[in-house]
Amino acid sequence: QVQLVESGGGLVQAGGSLRLSCAASGSTFTIATMGWYRQVPGKQRELVATIPRLGNTTYADSVKGRFTISRGAAKNMLYLQMNSLKPEDTAVYYCTARDFRFATYWGQGTQVTVSS
Repeated sequence: QVQLVESGGGLVQAGGSLRLSCAASGSTFTIATMGWYRQVPGKQRELVATIPRLGNTTYADSVKGRFTISRGAAKNMLYLQMNSLKPEDTAVYYCTARDFRFATYWGQGTQVTVSS
């Protein structure tokens, strides 16, 4: 089992920056891939970025060049640096982890609001 706790959300003006953090605990040695998703009320949850234990990061086209996903040296921390934020980035952001058995875990979410 893996537990995920996000932090760092908040209210920011358009053009500003935020850094989201996600702390993983439990069986973190089983994690193969971590990522960030976001969801707006009434819409499906959408992928923002992923970072595998081995391999390349991936980003949604809408955030490429503005967001950067990274993991801490101890691999139990996940970050999302969000720059040049736009009002359409407003959403609840979820940290996710998938283990080697393809079980998927989710955090409780953190609200990001970008004002115009």
